[in-house]
Amino acid sequence: MTDQDTQYEAVRSRDARFDGEFFFAVETTGIYCRPSCPAVTPKRRNVRFFATAAAAQGSGFRACRRCRPDAVPGSADWNARADVVGRAMRLIGDGIVDREGVTGLAARLGYSARQVQRQLTAELGAGPVALARAQRAHTARVLLQTTDLPVTEIAFASGFASVRQFNDTVRTVYATTPTELRAAVRATRRTATPSAGIPLRLAHRGPYHAGAVFDLLRREAVAGVEEVSGPPGARTYRRTLRLPYGTGIVAVDERAGDPGRASAVHPGGWLDARLHLTDPRDLTTAVQRLRRLLDLDSDPYAVDERLGADPRLAPLVAARPGLRAPGAADPEEYAVRAVVGRAAAERLVRAYGKALDAPCGTLTHLFPEPAVLAQSESGPGAESESGPGSEAGSESGSGPDSGAGLGSGSEGPLRVLATALADGTVRLDPGVDRDDAQEALLALPGLDARTIAEIRARALGDPDVVPPGVDVPDSWRPWRTYALHHLRAAEER
Repeated sequence: MTDQDTQYEAVRSRDARFDGEFFFAVETTGIYCRPSCPAVTPKRRNVRFFATAAAAQGSGFRACRRCRPDAVPGSADWNARADVVGRAMRLIGDGIVDREGVTGLAARLGYSARQVQRQLTAELGAGPVALARAQRAHTARVLLQTTDLPVTEIAFASGFASVRQFNDTVRTVYATTPTELRAAVRATRRTATPSAGIPLRLAHRGPYHAGAVFDLLRREAVAGVEEVSGPPGARTYRRTLRLPYGTGIVAVDERAGDPGRASAVHPGGWLDARLHLTDPRDLTTAVQRLRRLLDLDSDPYAVDERLGADPRLAPLVAARPGLRAPGAADPEEYAVRAVVGRAAAERLVRAYGKALDAPCGTLTHLFPEPAVLAQSESGPGAESESGPGSEAGSESGSGPDSGAGLGSGSEGPLRVLATALADGTVRLDPGVDRDDAQEALLALPGLDARTIAEIRARALGDPDVVPPGVDVPDSWRPWRTYALHHLRAAEER
């Protein structure tokens, strides 16, 4: 929404559809909010609009304590867009600036640091450092209010270079000290213990059809790495995560749609989750990867409006409002699984996966890294079992030419893919150009186009992918990935 008068109307109507798409600030109070903030609507002449929370903070506004604008779902644009700004926002969300700095971000994007700074500032009103700083502030608030970690540990776990920088940022963003921010919730909320993990509310925009997402996660679950337990409507998905500084185990609860759960902070709803980390510095990255896996930053209003206008899809959209297109928690892992299929992936986990130092129930391993698979002399019989109609094929996207696994010689598709991922010939990180990644995958011998299309849709989060041989109308653009999920969900009834 570029028309500020239209944005003001969204604020007047407290329209949660635009939470995360823009922010507004009130000059007379010095506070910035999400569009759905329940506070009294300010006069138009006192309102300023910003594309990001970082831009509002950079202009001297602090976050509203009532609507918590830092807790909104991310803009759907950042996951859908293929330009440098969209790619940069995905990388910043994954914590690249904290780990590699602006220079590392620019190198991954193929631009100079000055070009990245200029493009982000021109469109979003904030550069990469300011955007990362806003993200660190949110991570700090979560840790302060949900854990008993010492404040000094939280400062570095959030990505700050010093305690002083941490204190200054928290005061600037929240107009309070870290100790006061923690004390504000101590009386009403029990903080997490190391054994209980970090409790999270993963916010989403609009309706969320959790049943279809958890059905897919259950069908695809790889033993040792993932599990789905409980009856439909009350299931819990758990999995292990390989993260930049350590490992993690996450549990996410399914829930039926319950309008009564909505609040000023989560007007669209949320999924309850709990995250166990060996290193709290991985919190931001882990949360972003979960959000991509569960497609929590999607804009269901835009998707359903476009697809619901088609006579063929209209009844499907009406039956499943808010249907999501799940992504991947680990793009490289998903690519390997797409090639070999579920059963062979489980054998790879047993043979090459890294055992957890502290197994948690049936979760015992991390999925093997591409470098480990590429260097293996022989495999555990990882022949592809996929193809049309197989257990893995319809969900993982593996095709009939997925190939024989590690034991089939250097030209086996799995070995070729693993080697390409390990040496950087193929990149699947959040900031990669999707067309470049697809071309690199197509250049690998033994990978069929249908499998590559599924990798593009899931590992790269492209919302507009159609596998070869599937005829769909252009009127479904740019949400053809979602349209195919509707068609598959209807077939599975």
